[in-house]
Amino acid sequence: MKRCMFVAVLLLAMAGIVFAAEMDIDKHQSCGYCGMNRTKFAHSRMLVEYDDGTSAGVCSLRCAAVELVNNLDKTPSRIGVGDYASRKLIDAENAVWVVGGKKPGVMTGNAKWAFATRKGAEEFVKENGGTVATFETAIKAAYQEIYQDTKMIRERRKMMRMKQ
Repeated sequence: MKRCMFVAVLLLAMAGIVFAAEMDIDKHQSCGYCGMNRTKFAHSRMLVEYDDGTSAGVCSLRCAAVELVNNLDKTPSRIGVGDYASRKLIDAENAVWVVGGKKPGVMTGNAKWAFATRKGAEEFVKENGGTVATFETAIKAAYQEIYQDTKMIRERRKMMRMKQ
């Protein structure tokens, strides 16, 4: 009886985690920095949760880096990222990252993708190139590339305005 109760509670807790993970898009429908639709970019979206109970939803690691820089006085309690393959929110710090490759990144010239498993990351690298990395390596690259990425984004937006 106790075992059945334990399994039931565990299943409810897991369902709550999955449900809460999917609720991030409802709460933060667009990126707070660039305005991109987080449903469309579910494979790269990120959710930064702070220890004060606030959260920020962004479209990519680049925008997450901007978020973290802009909120130095807040302590992140959890950072989630969309698994490239399943689009489900996973723990960014424990994800297996791929930096670079031929697939264009989101808000960056040097793509950074997160995977729930090493096997998924390695399969992606075989097909698209890039390097398997840790969260620390990926976010460090995002910080180092902010100037170049910002310049690229501004130029793209200028060209779009000129076409209109």
